[in-house]
Amino acid sequence: MNSPAEIAKNYIAIGKGKATMKISRMFVLAIMAGMFIAIAGAGASTASATLTGSVGRLVNACVFPAGLTLVILAGSELFTGNCLMIIPVLEKEIPITGMLKNWIVVYLGNFVGGVFVAWGMSASHQLSLYDGQLAASTINTAVTKVSMSFGDAFLKGVFCNFLVCLAVWLAFAAKSAAGKIIALFYPIMVFVVCGFEHSIANMFYCPAGLFAMGNPDYLALATADVSKLTWGSFLVNNLIPVTLGNIVGGALLVGLVYWFVYLKKD
Repeated sequence: MNSPAEIAKNYIAIGKGKATMKISRMFVLAIMAGMFIAIAGAGASTASATLTGSVGRLVNACVFPAGLTLVILAGSELFTGNCLMIIPVLEKEIPITGMLKNWIVVYLGNFVGGVFVAWGMSASHQLSLYDGQLAASTINTAVTKVSMSFGDAFLKGVFCNFLVCLAVWLAFAAKSAAGKIIALFYPIMVFVVCGFEHSIANMFYCPAGLFAMGNPDYLALATADVSKLTWGSFLVNNLIPVTLGNIVGGALLVGLVYWFVYLKKD
């Protein structure tokens, strides 16, 4: 396996490649990553829809790492993982504008991919599974996410991407496909078990709830206060604070720290 110092050094070239990639290719790969995370979210929700409490959360958490597995092994661009691009910026190998360009294009592409899968799950009536319990769970989950305070959403975003970027970091340590999957699994499982907030995953979960509300049969099964769930509340109450938290957790708590420890000149 690669040592932490080798990972830090290797990521400089990786970050340079991300910063100089053609925007069209970057956007398409970002859509793919958004779909990967969304499909993992759909699978995790489906697996745990009829379960409650810690058991349901654990089952959900054991399925969701499939998303980052696809991102890492199939090849795609994920905004949260790309917060590590702060490393080549601090090494002055890429300009900060190159990092910001990547973040913006990838974030938008991730959004397209996540919303597309969310719409597809509703349009295909996949949410009808278990006599509509999956649809009810989907709506209730979305309502819960938009009902958090700004501070709660921000802090849960910090801890989430701290773990996601560590998962990416550990995957870069491994030199085999099996090693990468094993390395990334536990940090992702832990963030889901803890209920931390991932901005790209929420690009699936909240729109899925919104699309499900468009079906009267699904809406009748929801037990949460659906008046709280709107596109506006999704963007303002969840996506914005969670995204800011993800940037802090990934770029500062992981990228900045490991640059300081392994790359910063004395």
